[in-house]
Amino acid sequence: MIKANLQLDAKGLACPMPIVKTKKAITDLEEGQVLEVQATDKGSKADLAAWASSVGHQYLGTVEEDDVFYHYIRKGSSEPEVEKTFEHTVSLNEIESRDGLILDVREEAEYAFGHIEGAKSIPLGELESRLEELNKEQEIYVVCRTGKRSDMAAQILAKNGFTKVYNVLPGMTEWNGKLTKEV
Repeated sequence: MIKANLQLDAKGLACPMPIVKTKKAITDLEEGQVLEVQATDKGSKADLAAWASSVGHQYLGTVEEDDVFYHYIRKGSSEPEVEKTFEHTVSLNEIESRDGLILDVREEAEYAFGHIEGAKSIPLGELESRLEELNKEQEIYVVCRTGKRSDMAAQILAKNGFTKVYNVLPGMTEWNGKLTKEV
C-alpha cells in the first residue's frame, strides 16, 4: 500500500459520512501530509475527489483491494477550509412543477434502485467527461442522495458554462414522490 501519515476507517458508511469523517480527520494533519481513507461506498471515489478539490486539498488517487477503496488525499494549504456551496438552489418539491432536466448524479446502483421518473443518470465521477450529453440552454436540476454531490456537480456545470443550473435540496432521502426502478 501507499504510505500515508494517517489512516481513517470509513468502511460500511454511506454518503455523506465518509466525507464528514474525512473533514474531521484531515484537520489533524500538517499541510502536505497524506490521509488514507478506507471506504466500501462505491460513490466515495467521486465524492472524496470532488470534496478535496473544492476545499483546496489534493486527491491523489484510489487503490481498490478486496472491495475496499483506499483513497489518498494530500492536505492542502493551512488556510481555513472554506467549502464552496452552489448559490442557486431549488427545493425538492419545486422540481415537479418546473420544466427542465433532472440530472441525478448518484452512482448507477443508487439510481437503479429508485429515481425520479425522467431523470437522467450521470454519476458525479463521470460528469466532466459527459458534459456534451447536456444542453447548456436547458434548465438543469441536479439531485443526489443528500445534496452534497449535487452541490459539487452544480459547481462543475457552472464552471463549464452552464448558466441555468440548480442544486436540488435536500436530496433523494426526502423524496416522497413516485420512484422509478430499473433493477
